Amino acid sequence: MDKNLLPLIPERSQKPRKSGIAMVMDKGLSLREAEDFVSVCADLTDFVKLGFGTSYVTPGVKEKVRIYQNAGIKVYVGGTLFEAFLIRGKYDDYRRYIDNLGIDSVEISDGSMVIEHHKKCEYIQDLSRNYTVLSEVGAKEAGILIAPGRWIEMMKTELEAGAFKVIAEARESGTVGIYRPSGKAHTVLINKILAVIESNQILWEAPLKSQQAWFIQHFGANVNLGNIAPNDIIPLETLRLGLRGDTFFRFLPEEFKKFKLE
Repeated sequence: MDKNLLPLIPERSQKPRKSGIAMVMDKGLSLREAEDFVSVCADLTDFVKLGFGTSYVTPGVKEKVRIYQNAGIKVYVGGTLFEAFLIRGKYDDYRRYIDNLGIDSVEISDGSMVIEHHKKCEYIQDLSRNYTVLSEVGAKEAGILIAPGRWIEMMKTELEAGAFKVIAEARESGTVGIYRPSGKAHTVLINKILAVIESNQILWEAPLKSQQAWFIQHFGANVNLGNIAPNDIIPLETLRLGLRGDTFFRFLPEEFKKFKLE
């Protein structure tokens, strides 16, 4: 990145990042599309999630994993696939599956099926011995409400069990979990979570530009954001730096705000 505007724009964290993380959702990119993606976005992307069960049906998925990993990006398969193995009593087969792909990161979720929370934490603890674990909190179905206290309790215990980050569920639609059905942020829930859990421990799913801008406006350039579409990773970076209208004045020094249009 060109540094001509520094220090007048935010300084971004560098890889390997603990904050300012970006997770991209790959829903079935081809090998050529993956190569094109990393050619321009590798430095801006920390994780690629092979969404839900797409890795199971995507041709050449092992080669694609290598493309991402060779570009310095961690890869994991969607938590829904973990649940698909688990509900069929195939946890050991799941481990063999991800080992066969050669990935060293996993997502543990319970958004589609019921897993007793202490059992979920046992899976996190077990897998964190060998993998970078991201655990997801929140239901995937609209209308299923989880009290803020329960969100906080689950996030705390999953981090204690060994999760690298906890993911705040929003789905690819951005209309459940931490968002209202309209797609607007559930501010009461988010603020209650952040009163207890540090922001850099959470990966907020934010598939929509308005959601990305909201988190950046409220929590800064180095907030962790996930479920980003491949074509949106560079536009997201411009939001982080105040180089797009939605966040243009968020990071602008006060002496320049006199030019703001009224």
